[in-house]
Amino acid sequence: MKRIAIQGVPGSFHDIAARRYFGTEEVELICCDTFEEVFAHMKSDPSVLALVAIENTIAGSLLHNYELLRDSGATIVGEHKLRIKHSIMCLPGDDWADLEEVNSHPVALMQCRDFLSHHRELKVVEVSDTAGAAADISRLNLHHHAAICHRDAADIYGLKVLEEGIETNKHNFTRFLVLSSPERAGQWRDIREANKASVVFSLPHEEGSLSAILSVLSFYKLNLTKIQSLPIIGQEWQYLFYIDLSFNDYQRYRQAINAITPLTRELKLLGEYEDGKQSI
Repeated sequence: MKRIAIQGVPGSFHDIAARRYFGTEEVELICCDTFEEVFAHMKSDPSVLALVAIENTIAGSLLHNYELLRDSGATIVGEHKLRIKHSIMCLPGDDWADLEEVNSHPVALMQCRDFLSHHRELKVVEVSDTAGAAADISRLNLHHHAAICHRDAADIYGLKVLEEGIETNKHNFTRFLVLSSPERAGQWRDIREANKASVVFSLPHEEGSLSAILSVLSFYKLNLTKIQSLPIIGQEWQYLFYIDLSFNDYQRYRQAINAITPLTRELKLLGEYEDGKQSI
C-alpha cells in the first residue's frame, strides 16, 4: 500500500487529486495541516510519497511550495491536473430556506463569487479548508450552515448536495506534483516514459544571461512550458528560475541540460516525469 502525505482532510482537492492519480491502487492518506508538515513526513520516512499543489490556472503559482520543494531535496515523479469544481452542501435535514451562513476557503469563495452574488442572504465566512468546512458541519451538526467544496466531500461527511458546478470559471485547473525521496524515485516512475522535467537554477548577474539559456533550449527544440522567478533571500536583485520543459527525445533533452549547466551559477534537477493527465 502506498502512503501519501497531503495537505488537507479527506474530501479536499489534494485528496481527490491523489485518488485520481493513483486510480485503483490502494493508498493510505497522511492528512497534514500544513505543507511544511507534508515535507516533514517525507523527510522522516523515505517510503512516504507526497502530493502537493504547485500551480492554479487562475490564482497562479504557489510560490512557497516551490521553496519547500527545492529545500526538501525531494524528486518529482509525476503530476496530475485536476479540474476545480465546487458544490454547495448542508446537513440532510436542511434546505435552501434554512441556510444562513456559507463556509469555505477564501480562494474557493472567490472562485464562486458570481454564485454567491445571487445569494446575498447568506453570511460568507472564510475557513482554512474547503472539505474541512464540510467536516465541521457534519461533526458539530451545524444546522443553517452550508459548505462549498468538492462534491465527493458530501458522501464522506453525510451531507446533502444542493447544487453542483457553482464555480464561475469552468476552465479552472490545479496542477499537483507527486514527490518521492530521491533514493526511491525509481520505484514510482519509469524514466523511459519521461517527457517532462523541472529544473531550478540561478544566473550570473550579467546582461543576456537568461536569454542565453533560452537560446540553448530553443536550439535543442525543447518546449518551455513554465518559468517562475523567485528572489534569493539575502542576495539583493538575484533570482532563482524554476522552469518546466517538455520534450519527445530524452537524449536531446539531456544534451540541452548539459549545455546550459556551465551558463548557470547553480543548477538543480527537480525531477523527470511523464506529463500529467487531466481529470474532473
